[in-house]
Amino acid sequence: MTRGQRCGKWLLCWTLTRKLFIFLFMISTINGQIRYSIPEELRKGSLIGNVAQDLGLDLKRLRSGRARIVTGESNQYTELNTDKGILVVNEIIDREELCGDLSPCSFSFEIILENPIELHRVTVEILDVNDHAPTFKNNVINLEISESATAGSHFDLESAYDPDAGIHSLQKYVLSPNDNFVLKQHSNADGVRFAVMILQKPLDRELNPHLSLKMIAVDGGTPTRSGTVNVEITVLDANDNPPVFNQSVYTATVTENAPIGTYITTVNATDVDSGSNGLVTYIFSNVKGNSGEKFALDSLSGKITVAEKIDFEKDRKYEIRVIAKDQGGLSDATKVVIEVTDMNDNAPVINIMSYSNLISEDVPAGTTIAVFNVKDADSERNGQITCSIDYYLPFKIQSSLTNYYNLLSNVPFDRETKPEYNITLTATDSGSPPLSTKITLHLKISDVNDNAPSFTKPNYSAFISENNIPGMSIFGVSARDSDWNQNARISYFLEDTQISGSPVSSYVSINSETGVLHAVLSSFDYEQIKDFHIRVKAQDGGSPPLSSNVTVKVLIQDQNDNPPQVLYPVQTGGSLVAEMVPRSVDAGYLVTKVVAVDVDSGQNAWLSYKLQKATDRALFEVGLQNGEIRTIRQVTDKDAVKQRLTVIVEDNGQPSRSATVIVNVAVADSFPEVLSEFTDFTQDKEYNDNLTFYLVLALAVVSFLFITCLVVIISVKIYRWRQSRVMYHSNLPVIPYYPPRYSDTLGTGTLQHVYNYEVCRTTDSRKSDCKFGGAGSQNVLIMDPSSTGTMQRIQSEKSILDEPDSPLEVRNNTHVSYSIPEEMAKGSVIGNIAQDLGLDRKRLTSGKARIFT
Repeated sequence: MTRGQRCGKWLLCWTLTRKLFIFLFMISTINGQIRYSIPEELRKGSLIGNVAQDLGLDLKRLRSGRARIVTGESNQYTELNTDKGILVVNEIIDREELCGDLSPCSFSFEIILENPIELHRVTVEILDVNDHAPTFKNNVINLEISESATAGSHFDLESAYDPDAGIHSLQKYVLSPNDNFVLKQHSNADGVRFAVMILQKPLDRELNPHLSLKMIAVDGGTPTRSGTVNVEITVLDANDNPPVFNQSVYTATVTENAPIGTYITTVNATDVDSGSNGLVTYIFSNVKGNSGEKFALDSLSGKITVAEKIDFEKDRKYEIRVIAKDQGGLSDATKVVIEVTDMNDNAPVINIMSYSNLISEDVPAGTTIAVFNVKDADSERNGQITCSIDYYLPFKIQSSLTNYYNLLSNVPFDRETKPEYNITLTATDSGSPPLSTKITLHLKISDVNDNAPSFTKPNYSAFISENNIPGMSIFGVSARDSDWNQNARISYFLEDTQISGSPVSSYVSINSETGVLHAVLSSFDYEQIKDFHIRVKAQDGGSPPLSSNVTVKVLIQDQNDNPPQVLYPVQTGGSLVAEMVPRSVDAGYLVTKVVAVDVDSGQNAWLSYKLQKATDRALFEVGLQNGEIRTIRQVTDKDAVKQRLTVIVEDNGQPSRSATVIVNVAVADSFPEVLSEFTDFTQDKEYNDNLTFYLVLALAVVSFLFITCLVVIISVKIYRWRQSRVMYHSNLPVIPYYPPRYSDTLGTGTLQHVYNYEVCRTTDSRKSDCKFGGAGSQNVLIMDPSSTGTMQRIQSEKSILDEPDSPLEVRNNTHVSYSIPEEMAKGSVIGNIAQDLGLDRKRLTSGKARIFT
């Protein structure tokens, strides 16, 4: 068969074998584990297996779960294609480099998926390929054999080394044809094959002093591979006794990491020959792997010591063949078994497989924070690992697969209490002394809108003075939210409430960002509203938002913006009113009482009365607090009949406001006595006669003004009469109007809270009056300067004044109310008074109906 035919046959066999391997290495998953078998030396990208199909996973699950391979090793031999769900070769795998002489050879890794977290273990077995030929350590084996060697003598030859495994490893030796030697093959307990050359026909140095043979080492691959070594035999003079070891097997132990030069054991062989033929030397035979480099052998003494660092995690046991040779070339062999004792020299290794460094505070207890793998290269007790975390942390460790652990939350989180954690994972082995490894994970807690804003106070009180500047700042509320970022961003709003029938927005507004309350365009009036309540809502920016409310009481502070108002005595423009005091009264007689009110409050409404001017200051005094005018002494005949008192009423505000009232007092025992004095009451007898001209001139001017005013009044009356006829036919809506109220600040009831306006009419064209409420029940003298008559009127709760012969019609119980909007144009219709009172228009005209206010 030619070389090309052999190569073609080899390629065909390799292709069939590879397809068979690919067919056989796919197996089903069992409990999340799958196993594949592939031949070594596959090129990068070669298919290993369909992980998605074998694990029963959907391709979408692989992609959404971010499936990836975790090994914890530096070499990444495989690669996961999540788009196709297949496992491919990432780099060329050399079984001999990966496992050495171990068989079977495999490596494992895990496939991890997230959301939820899943772990699947994958084991890949590497099948051997016959990619190595047997090799000898030396190219030439030199043997010196005495001619006295008898038939049947055996000679150990150097073994060949084939790193392949199984059928592809070394299978046999073949010796080139010769007449003197045959080859016999043996195997050690560890499977290493070695050859012994047996003398079949004694040597004859004189005929053939030197023999050259070839020994071929052949493996079992298809096609086979082989290695050749030359055996050069030098025939020596007679040496008929070989060395003999005193033990067939030597055993010893050595601690890993033992210092170089540490003594292990000594081998011993003896030779009964004498002289140079009995001198024995020791050598290592072909040592499996690199075992020969780990130890040193003294060739003369047979002492074995440590030559390199020994690592239990790499090799736990060494088997070495030692050959003893004499100077005649005879030899014997023995086996040395060295067991390595493990030391706790490897700390545990923590590999984080999956880790979420940000987690929401509302996740339930038992949520997986991280998945990690722990390994220790030591064995037995030294490799037993315990994982722990700080006891005070709200986490726990739970074991999952072998050497895999889950870090779980133990209690619900609260970001406002603890926003982040530093979690230290500690892995400790059981060696003596124990070794440990720590790794710290930083976990942040993300915020959830679980806290509503809270105000700094349960309620607020704000003060503002009346007559404020529109838009001024009143007060500020403040709320806090223990959440973070957008969830803690607070906005302030006013709840839609009513204040005296008006929306709250017409009184105040609020800055949504700062919570500052501002007065709106109109200023406050204490006399109309003294306080009001508003509800402020603080709302955060979470989704959904949370809110809380607080009540703000706004109190209007009074200012002295209203002067006192004199209710009694009434100051009339057309008549002079005088209080009559008999001459027979004693000191302290109550002449009258000045009644005044101030619509302000507090000290702004505290009134005091003072006598500013008087005709005779020695006769009258005014009570400072009550406004009562009393006589200081008895009245005498020398006292003038006419007494004019000017009383000033002041409040207690800063600055104070005041009002002035003139009180006329007539000192007389009868009305006729008073009459003569008050006819000239408006004239001053002390005036000089040279002022007569000016008085006449003034009278002429007043007369002219009176006639002008009379014409204007008549014109207005005619205009209003026409307007009333137009309004009678108007169908405009009528809104009742209620007059303002005056508050009784002192609580004395000096003024009624509601004024009633009544229409009074007469049957003739001469005169009309309306009823009104009086301030007291004393005698009041009404003087008409244009008349020589004096009329006395006794004030009562209801009294009607008119001329005796004027028939008067009064409807005491008739009351009509209207309401109208402000800012109505002049001349707008308020209501149909004739219809609402049930009166005829002619009756209104003939009765000269008019308005009294």
